[in-house]
This record gives sequence, C-alpha cells and structure tokens, in this order.
Amino acid sequence: MNSRRFWINTVSLDHVEAAIEGGFTQADHGAGTRLRRPRPGDEMVFYSPRTNLRGGEPVRQFTAWATITGDKPYQVRISEDFQPWRLAVVFRPCERVEAKPLVDQLSFITDPADWGLPFRRGLFQIPHEDFSTITAHMVPRAEA
Repeated sequence: MNSRRFWINTVSLDHVEAAIEGGFTQADHGAGTRLRRPRPGDEMVFYSPRTNLRGGEPVRQFTAWATITGDKPYQVRISEDFQPWRLAVVFRPCERVEAKPLVDQLSFITDPADWGLPFRRGLFQIPHEDFSTITAHMVPRAEA
C-alpha cells in the first residue's frame, strides 16, 4: 500500500532551525536506521522538548511541519567524529504550537499525566487524525 503516512520527530529547537535552513531532517542523533521508514510524500511534524540538545530551556512545542521529498537517507560529514544521516524534506510555513493543550485530543498519548513520554521515542508514526489535530493549530494566521 502506497498511502501517505504521518510522523512525529522529536528534535531540539536549535536542530529544527538548522534543519529548516538546510531542507533536511535527522533522527536518533544522526543514525540512519529510522530515517529509512518515511517515504516521499509522507508528512512529518517536529516536537521540540528543549531549546538545545544538551539542556537549554523547556520548549514543549510542535515547532515545524515538513513533507518528505527524499527517497533514501544520505550521509554528511560534519566532523571527523560526526557524520549524520539525513533525509530531504520541504518545510511548510507554520506557527509553533504548545503541545500540552492538545494532549487530551491525541490518541498516541495514553497517559495525560505523563504526556511527554511518547516523544522520547524520537521518530515515530502517528495516526492521520492526530496529525490533522496538530497541524490544524499550526496553520499560519492570516495577516491583518
């Protein structure tokens, strides 16, 4: 079946901003394993728990929305010790959205008291209905 799938990728805000600038996504600290799952045409929303990977201030927002355009992950050389895998995407204009107010509307969150737990999985698939709930709040507001 070639139907479109929907994903959440948990990424710190600083890395989301770099990805938007570069037109790519990474997952699992640069590992290529899970990036092989999304296909061209799939949609991905990004959840940022913090401003930086190693600490930073809490964000807890859905911070970006992209469509997968790459057929397969590709590797880049950042340094001798860091050569992450990436997947090409096209980011859509969107508004950042606080996650907590949406918790009761999302089926992949089974325990509202510990709502952040599912995001620890990194990159994961979600139902279309949940994706629609999130992105309906991310649509840019029309300027007056």
